[in-house]
Amino acid sequence: MRTLTSELRPIAAERSRVPRVYVDANVPWGIVGFMRQSLHWDVLFVLEDADLRRAPDREHFRRALEMGRTLITLDHDFFDQERFPPSDSPGVVVCSAPDEAGLRRLLKTLDQEILGVEPAELPLRGRTLDWHLGATSSR
Repeated sequence: MRTLTSELRPIAAERSRVPRVYVDANVPWGIVGFMRQSLHWDVLFVLEDADLRRAPDREHFRRALEMGRTLITLDHDFFDQERFPPSDSPGVVVCSAPDEAGLRRLLKTLDQEILGVEPAELPLRGRTLDWHLGATSSR
């Protein structure tokens, strides 16, 4: 079924040369500001949307794909491939860091190595990255 979001998504992706991300509620406000101001990402933060702020994880997963945005989270539940099948994935980055400074470093590296290198719609489509200090793996 076509929606306004699905119809506008290709236009937004074409016009935007910056990474487009969907950030769930467990990411701190300060990190969202860092993504916007320092990394210059186009960020949809669920806490800023009354309809999304209390949505379940499955809804965030679905909406990120529908909107053509990579899902950024701290929630390890997204590693569950039964609940979040790779075939339906918009691309998920599960970040782990001991503090906000570490999280900033992680996101800066994500920008330099993947999202900001050659912005494309859903560059991680079908993948879930375990993005943490020291090592990174794809699931």
